[in-house]
Amino acid sequence: MQSIINGVRVTCVEDITEPEATEYANDEIKLWAAKGKELSSIFITLDGEEVVIEAKEKSPIRRVRRITGYLSEVNSFNDAKRSELADRVSHVKI
Repeated sequence: MQSIINGVRVTCVEDITEPEATEYANDEIKLWAAKGKELSSIFITLDGEEVVIEAKEKSPIRRVRRITGYLSEVNSFNDAKRSELADRVSHVKI
């Protein structure tokens, strides 16, 4: 089963019900939030009778681009800057 719970992609084995998966995921999200961290995904599996939860943190690395002399993230560009970014030509040959 795969679902999105509180903005986090949760994948779990079929032996775990959706309410159980939601409870495990919410607990894990709260644990990480207490540390000031945000999760990108949670994988819930079984090892015999034990529930195994593997959580992956969202990457703190952000991509900053330079358009017309301004440094910013692409999601904060206006339409003109997005167009300029799309029109760029690579001059590096690989």
